Amino acid sequence: MRIAFALVAAAGAALAPITVAPPVPRSPARLTAMLDDLVVAYPQALARHDGARLFWHKGPPTPVGDPAAQRTTNAILAAPEIADVFAWPYPLGAAAAGPFGDPGRARPAALFNRLYGDCRAAPVRLVAVRWVRGRTVRFAASAGAAEALAAVARDLEALGPASAKYLWPIAGTYNCRTIAGTSDLSMHAYGAAIDLNPKWGAYWRWSARPVPAQTLPAGIVAAFERHGFIWGGKWAHFDSFHFEYRPELIRAARHGR
Repeated sequence: MRIAFALVAAAGAALAPITVAPPVPRSPARLTAMLDDLVVAYPQALARHDGARLFWHKGPPTPVGDPAAQRTTNAILAAPEIADVFAWPYPLGAAAAGPFGDPGRARPAALFNRLYGDCRAAPVRLVAVRWVRGRTVRFAASAGAAEALAAVARDLEALGPASAKYLWPIAGTYNCRTIAGTSDLSMHAYGAAIDLNPKWGAYWRWSARPVPAQTLPAGIVAAFERHGFIWGGKWAHFDSFHFEYRPELIRAARHGR
């Protein structure tokens, strides 16, 4: 689906460059608090942190990166460290008018390969999750992702038939692939992302900033956020039919971080 849209975009005028709001400076206290959110978000895998390392229930600790570094947007997106997960705060609720950051687009392999596995080395564990309209989708069996998506689906069903056109057909969940234009794994490669019906969304590589007719109803976004998912419609590099399971960012947002 994205390939078809990309071809349409390539045939048209060049899109304006994406402007990304600068990362938020991270003081030691802010980083410590957000690492607390990270540990609590994944209790099945993470035991604690000491400000410089994550300690897992199994296996060696993982460095979080230089806690004092104020890294640039390009550095964060090109080679993310675990501390960069919190480079931009995620805006809960109604999206701001801008400037937009890219909260969640830093996806360090050092974290997510440990949480879900590297699909290029071994199959990611997936389970069937009941979706809307009696459908099922495959989603990650690890880190609470499948349970969270099942809770989202129950809330979406409660929204009634007016939401159905946004929720099916979907563009996909698990796909062992990299992020377009990079060598980094997508959250789809971990089985922890879902793309809804692309007819009702927009993507930065082929679209101007989404207008209201191209964005999802607030009730759909709220259902996902309630259960730990972030929405790509709130990114500078927007992907407005994409949701990914990032409970650490939702926890930090609820705490005002």
